[in-house]
Amino acid sequence: QVQLVESGGGVVQAGGSLRLSCAASESILRFNAMDWYRQAPGAQRELVARIFTGGSTYYEDSVKGRFTLSRDVAMTTVYLQMNNLKPEDTAVYFCKAHRLAGADYWGQGTQVSVSS
Repeated sequence: QVQLVESGGGVVQAGGSLRLSCAASESILRFNAMDWYRQAPGAQRELVARIFTGGSTYYEDSVKGRFTLSRDVAMTTVYLQMNNLKPEDTAVYFCKAHRLAGADYWGQGTQVSVSS
């Protein structure tokens, strides 16, 4: 069973920055991709960003140019650098290890709150 632990959430003013971390209990290269999702109150969980094993990335339109994915050298941690945060970015952010077969793995989430 793979463990994913998110950290780095908090309260920040609009225009500020946060860096989220997702630490995996084993190499993330065994997964097809690592995802960041978010879920705002009363809303569905949505995909924010994805980094594939080969390093290519996907960003949801509303975060393009503001959010950046990266990985550590050991390939056990994925980071989501969030700049120019907006109140609409307020949500619980979840990390997911995306598998081609079998169930995906989820972290427990970390709260991001952006005040105007």
